[in-house]
Amino acid sequence: MRLFKNASYKFLSLRRTAYVVSGVAIAIGLGSMALRGGLRAGVEFTGGVLLEVSFSEATDVGQIRDALGAGGTSGVQIQQLRSPGGGADSFLLRVPAGAGEDEDQNQARDQVAASLGTATALPDFEIVRSDALSAKVGGEFQRRAIIALLLSFALTLIYLAFRFEWRFGVAAVIATVHDMAITFGFISLLDLEISLATVAAILTIIGYSLNDTIVVFDRVRENMKKKRKEWYEQTLDRSLNETLPRTVLTSGTTLVSLIALLVFGGPVIRPFASVLIIGVLVGTYSSIFVASPVLLEIHERARRRAGKPAHASG
Repeated sequence: MRLFKNASYKFLSLRRTAYVVSGVAIAIGLGSMALRGGLRAGVEFTGGVLLEVSFSEATDVGQIRDALGAGGTSGVQIQQLRSPGGGADSFLLRVPAGAGEDEDQNQARDQVAASLGTATALPDFEIVRSDALSAKVGGEFQRRAIIALLLSFALTLIYLAFRFEWRFGVAAVIATVHDMAITFGFISLLDLEISLATVAAILTIIGYSLNDTIVVFDRVRENMKKKRKEWYEQTLDRSLNETLPRTVLTSGTTLVSLIALLVFGGPVIRPFASVLIIGVLVGTYSSIFVASPVLLEIHERARRRAGKPAHASG
């Protein structure tokens, strides 16, 4: 069944409202990052020890923190993974990096185990998983993650400028930067850490958002050839309405899969699914209310500088 078969919405008439909505969302995210002192980086980028500890009985985060403090271990981030009805509890402990050498990482792991073992208030426990990463390797991961993001933008701009025109590429990159800004803001609001899985989700969002935008822009180019005397704003609205069924159905089916991952995927995959859900929603919104309006603004300014009617397509 084809949804929105005869859609004729005036999306571009809402562009100023969309600018306000996007501005508020970005401002909230920036405010959250400012209050938290930036995004919370995982041990993959800062170095340290990641421990998954399973207790035989229900345990409180405060008890674990007190036990670690009494044992001389400070700065540990504690995250509860599961608490199945009063049964065993599992926690994720992130111990910051010391000097970055393997001996220091092993010492930190042994110190955590000793602190938990000597605490009489805690039940029996087992260290299910232990991952150590030096600060030097974490810094290298961070550098490569930034390079990957910057390269994705640069290659996208080159590809779109080659396939369409430079203005299409600029509009697509601006819309993608908008998506990243809002996504990072939500990551801060949800207090998710930046891990390798999170970076993978962000790169996936870039590809998803750009793909959706390219579909719309491809239809814009086709309609410009068919409707040469039509106002550019009308051409953009026409293209958005014609691709709306594909946009809604693609986003809807993707979200169904991601929600299933979020609910049933477990604590390891949950941050990845959460970031992707945010990105798909924001990317769908931006392909309609950000990329095309920005393209319209660029087109009209270029026409004015050339001394031509701003609203014309040709």
